[in-house]
Parts: sequence; structure tokens; C-alpha cells
Amino acid sequence: MTSALYLPKVRNVLAGISEEQHRVDEVEQPKLLRKVRERGTPWTPEELVEACASGYYAAPPEIGRMLFTFVRATRPETVFEFGTSYGFTAIHIAAALRDNGFGMLYTAELHEGKCTAARNNLASAGVGEYAEVIQGEAEEILSSFSRRIDFLYLDGWAEFYLGVLRAAEPRLRAGALIHADDTAKFAAGARPYLDYVRDPSNGYVSTAIADGQGLELSTFTRTSERALS
Repeated sequence: MTSALYLPKVRNVLAGISEEQHRVDEVEQPKLLRKVRERGTPWTPEELVEACASGYYAAPPEIGRMLFTFVRATRPETVFEFGTSYGFTAIHIAAALRDNGFGMLYTAELHEGKCTAARNNLASAGVGEYAEVIQGEAEEILSSFSRRIDFLYLDGWAEFYLGVLRAAEPRLRAGALIHADDTAKFAAGARPYLDYVRDPSNGYVSTAIADGQGLELSTFTRTSERALS
């Protein structure tokens, strides 16, 4: 069976997102990074959504393929993603779920327009049935999330990673994989998260991988008292 990742409609949608990303972010990303550096006070989620509204900020293709590989190999029933944008990584995850023959991705995005675009991109790629795009703040969504989480992917603003992880913890199964991107690119914002997952007393085994932007891979080693079945 040909992998969903190599189907023409999947490759065409991913290529379209990448092309638009390179065109738009060449202008938008330097402006955004300048705003972040010059900001003297913490950002609210709403302010960051507005600041990021004009950019794509998709993960590199290598990260997409890594996510596909992780999901294909670990065969999770439930994946939760923080930071959908236009659905580039969501398509990779959903393609792996499709190849596995089961599982569901729930991906959280605060920007209404990007939610609509991501849903359209997932549908155009033919993997929409394996993903649900949820508009809202990830922490709030997780507070009432009713499924056990096997794989948590963090690719929003690093300042919010720890809050999202803590909100997900009651739903993480023992052995769940957590993948956090941009931990070097936004090192100051990621520091509380990294300190937390690297402290064994918090129930994680964690390692850093240097890829230019930085990513942290962690596994949850305990069973939460509130873990769902």
C-alpha cells in the first residue's frame, strides 16, 4: 500500500503550504521576531494570535516527516497538537494515522481564519477524517478534553508550553510521547518548560535534539491519578 504521505493530493497540499510559507514568511517572520525581541512585557495568547495573523510559520519539512514517522511507529489512538496554523504538521500526523488505520488528531488553533484554512487543507489532502481542528486556547480545550492522550505535539509559542503540558498531564497515558519544537529558537520562553520536563521528579525522561530551531523529546513515565482510560 502506498503511504498517504506520497499520494499526489497530499504532496500537492503540502507543497502549496510550503511555497506560500516561503513567500510570506520571508517578509513576515523578521518583523514578528523583532516585535518579540522588543516587547518588554509578556504576550497574551490573543496578542500573539494577532501578531502572527499574517504569517504561515509552518514547521520545516523534516519535522513533518519526523512526526509522520513517530505516529506511524508508535500507533497512538489520540494525538493532541498545540498550534495548527495552516495544517502542515497536522496533515503529516493525519497521514500517518490514515496509514495506521485508526487514531485521531485533535489540533488547537486560536485564529479563526487559520482554523478554516487548516480544515480545508486537511480535506483537500484527503485526510480530514483523521483530524479535528478546534478553535480556542489549548489549555482551555484540554481542561474539558475527555480522551487519553498518547502523543502531545507542542508547536505554538514556547511561553505557553508548560501550561499546555500541565493541562494535558491528567490525560497523558504512561509512556506518552511529547515533542516540543522551537525550544532553542525561543529559548527564554521555553526555559520553564525545559526545566520542568528535565526534572525527573516531575515524571519525565527528556532529551534535547539540536536541529537549529531546537526540539525536546520527552516521555511521560508515570500514570496520572486522573488519567483517563
